[in-house]
Amino acid sequence: MNERYLSVIDVAEILGTSVRFPRRLIEERRITYVKIGRHVRIPESAVQDFIAVHTVEPRRRLGVAA
Repeated sequence: MNERYLSVIDVAEILGTSVRFPRRLIEERRITYVKIGRHVRIPESAVQDFIAVHTVEPRRRLGVAA
């Protein structure tokens, strides 16, 4: 179990957002998190999963050869 647990500040930096966004993800239970006393930590794998699920691939234009 070599999982890395990140603070809200770390997650905000990875996502390129303010700390408000990961806090909202936690509040709305849209991302996995761990409570350690009064501290909240987010597994690094949960951040990677969140990114993967919300990644939008570009559309391929019809009639254009790749």
